[in-house]
Amino acid sequence: MKVKAKKLNKGQPVRVRMAPSPTGPFHIGSARTAFFNYLFARKNHGQFIVRIEDTDKERSKPEWEENIKESLAFLGLDYDEGPDKEGPFGPYRQSQRTVIYRKYLENLLASGHAYYCFCSAQDLEAYKQERISRGKPAIYSGQCRGVSDKEAQERIRAGQSCVIRLKTPAKQVVFDDLLRGKIKYNSADFGDTVIAKDIETPLYNLACVIDDFEMQITDVIRGEEHISNTPRQVLIAQALGIEPPSYLHLPLILNQQRAKLSKRDPNIAAKVSDYKENGYLPEALINFLAFLGWNPGDDREIFSKEELINEFSIERLQKAGAVFNVQKLDWLNGYYIRKMSIRDLTNKCIPFLIKADLVTPLWGRSQAVPLVYDSDFTILEYESNSSKERFSFGQISNIVALYQERLKRLGEIPELVDSFFVKDLDYPKELLKWRQSEWQEMPAILGQLIQLLQALKPEDWTEERLEQAIMPQAEQTGDRGKLLWPLRVALSGKQASAGPFEIAAVLGPEKTILRLKQAQTKLL
Repeated sequence: MKVKAKKLNKGQPVRVRMAPSPTGPFHIGSARTAFFNYLFARKNHGQFIVRIEDTDKERSKPEWEENIKESLAFLGLDYDEGPDKEGPFGPYRQSQRTVIYRKYLENLLASGHAYYCFCSAQDLEAYKQERISRGKPAIYSGQCRGVSDKEAQERIRAGQSCVIRLKTPAKQVVFDDLLRGKIKYNSADFGDTVIAKDIETPLYNLACVIDDFEMQITDVIRGEEHISNTPRQVLIAQALGIEPPSYLHLPLILNQQRAKLSKRDPNIAAKVSDYKENGYLPEALINFLAFLGWNPGDDREIFSKEELINEFSIERLQKAGAVFNVQKLDWLNGYYIRKMSIRDLTNKCIPFLIKADLVTPLWGRSQAVPLVYDSDFTILEYESNSSKERFSFGQISNIVALYQERLKRLGEIPELVDSFFVKDLDYPKELLKWRQSEWQEMPAILGQLIQLLQALKPEDWTEERLEQAIMPQAEQTGDRGKLLWPLRVALSGKQASAGPFEIAAVLGPEKTILRLKQAQTKLL
């Protein structure tokens, strides 16, 4: 069987693919690659395909495939075809394409472009070390090239273990990279590549070539680490008589020390799911990912997904490595948080408050609490798990609003607002004392604050009126921190928090005065 060469028509629609392996959580680097494929497809009115490369049967797990799909959904990268969106070129899991691969492997063996190799692992390692000791490339010797098909079948029937190798011609392999231009490799540097464990089990390079051809992929956009695979895949395509797709290899993602980003980097989360769990917004994350190897050609930094699709072009991709700047991501995320309505922000913060065990939705006591919150939840109530006090959605919104300008990640919200949901604040009494105050002054200071606040009518309990009541007295001390610092600490229990008048306005008269009295007891 000879495969007819694929000829791409100039008018053929763009088809790109993301082909992750479900052997672990979806990595942030894979997300960047998926996003650039998505942008290229949408900009060119093409199709974005997801293919699950699960040929590693021992390490591939269904839960990691689910993680891939959940991560793409979180980022808003909707695909046109995939394992749960069947199209005309499925199935979209390699484990379900064995019959297809076997057809191509039989073709390669029958045409003499591939052969069975029976060399033992020990012999291969010995030959490899001998080559290395002489400063030669550690390539296969080609010892089994001369084994006839008849002998190979007899040895297989006898139970002898083997692999299938591509008979690599001695030549210079040349391919055009859409970003880097013409790239050349000498096939003598890698020799006869193993392309399958057996007739039923292709390895990555072979399965990749076959799938790209069968699925009519026009452009392969992937990371720079795959460049060394490309000449091997070009040779496999040539042996099969098919035309390979165009290739584009994205620059590496670097950490702030300009080393290749590692899954074990202590300063940068590796998994997309980590970013979701830490409270990064998808619009901020894709805005950030776009700048890991691309720029708009001007000083703009804020882009919606739709704007990125319109602006994207491979001409503005960079060849140099892209530095992953966590501070820049935090800044972007904070920007998008500040642009949200307080209602939407509260809906996104409430799951973090529930997860931190600060509140429980009253409707969720007897069932698992869902993680999706819609507009109907604005009429529901929540209960503090500590004080058993009830909070309406509106009250929680007022609390969240205090920190909207300060938030960088939604995951920060529990630590910032936990003091609103407890009955008694736990903080050392030493925190109450302003640096210019004396300990003997503290009871009088707290007493003065209580007296000033008790003089306010409930209807006057606003941030503006609270400030008008206290600031003149604070100014008269010569150091307003003497009043404002213990007021803020008594109300929040924290060294850093929102302003005291903001907190008091949300707490209300009863809670505010109670907390000042509780502060007095700490001094006894």
